[in-house]
Amino acid sequence: MTTTASPVADARMLGLAHYAARGLLEHLLARHGATFLEQIALRTAVTAEAPQTPDGLVARIRTAVKGDPADARAALDALLAKDLLAADGPHLLPTDTGRSLLATVGAEIAPVSARVWDDIPAEDLAAAGRVLALVTARADRELATLENAAPENAAAQSPSPES
Repeated sequence: MTTTASPVADARMLGLAHYAARGLLEHLLARHGATFLEQIALRTAVTAEAPQTPDGLVARIRTAVKGDPADARAALDALLAKDLLAADGPHLLPTDTGRSLLATVGAEIAPVSARVWDDIPAEDLAAAGRVLALVTARADRELATLENAAPENAAAQSPSPES
């Protein structure tokens, strides 16, 4: 009898799982003319405890997806153009249409997600949750270190005016 070993969790495995799940969501979002980043931006606005400025939303989006602020701003602009967000003074607020889109996509992805997670033992989910929380915290620390070092490295690599 041949026994195959369980795969070991690593960065590649995590990435494959992320993109597989994200692909499901992106497929459903595309039916509604929305992108993954737009959905993240809209959800960020909907779940904020207080109205957010564009800069506040960009910072929150960046915390979630670690992306380029310009991409977050482009997603906010797209949501405004689609009337999924509306300007209210200095704030961007979700519209009823935006809230409805999130509810619709949530209802569509729920049974798909349930099938993906079905029959995974609770103890496996708990272990995976602990590992993913630890990996996230460590990766966030490393990213902060890299971002804090970036201006120094850029200055050190720039040629001097005398060169």
